[in-house]
Amino acid sequence: MHKITNSTKIFFGLVILLALLTSLSIFFPQDLIVQISGQDFPAPKPIMALVRFFIVLILYGGLGFIGLKLSSKINLPDIWDEKVSIKQKVLFSMLIGTIIGIVFVVVDIIYTKAFSIKQLHPDFPFSIVASLTAGIGEEIIYRLFIISFWVWLISYKILKQKYFDQIFWIVSIFSAILFSVGHIPSVMYLGGYNAFSDIPMVLIIEIILLNSILSVSCAYYFKKYGIISAMVMHFWVDIIWHVIWGIIVK
Repeated sequence: MHKITNSTKIFFGLVILLALLTSLSIFFPQDLIVQISGQDFPAPKPIMALVRFFIVLILYGGLGFIGLKLSSKINLPDIWDEKVSIKQKVLFSMLIGTIIGIVFVVVDIIYTKAFSIKQLHPDFPFSIVASLTAGIGEEIIYRLFIISFWVWLISYKILKQKYFDQIFWIVSIFSAILFSVGHIPSVMYLGGYNAFSDIPMVLIIEIILLNSILSVSCAYYFKKYGIISAMVMHFWVDIIWHVIWGIIVK
């Protein structure tokens, strides 16, 4: 019988937390799916919440676990690497996340003043839940799974452990592009745009710019300190950007 490692326990603890938060989000009127559906669900909300829970548990748990195993094969830091201090894992990530969040705010002020771009932030207190689910879920998919899988496949399997750093950053940029594009559907809905062509080009540039900064920064901290560090940074950026700044501009 294989021993369940602390790394595995921590990972599935985070996935269960993500699944719980995602399932409970259905009871918030600000939830994107609730807004789109107009609360016209095929089953009562408790049933839909249970369905959400298991979808997230299976999807994020499955892909993330693959990423967790592959990240160890390519010698990235463990999810809770004992060689990485709490200060490095958490405090440094919060500090950098605060700086990036402030950069987001400054860019947003400039864009709003120059181009009259509509502010797109979840309402408080749902913004806290959204920040936490994004910090955990998006890092599991875009960093832990996508980066680990493609770096393992290209650098370790195809190129026989050559060009690790170069491949890591090429994949990280690819992940940043996917991450940015992945935010466009929600922007379309929240902004009231019926088609991609309706979105102002300056808003698309802002989305790509801000999400690429966040994505590449999280990739760097994932590589240096582990996925927990990337999650903390992502969460803290969203706290500054969506929660605090979102309250100010609402």
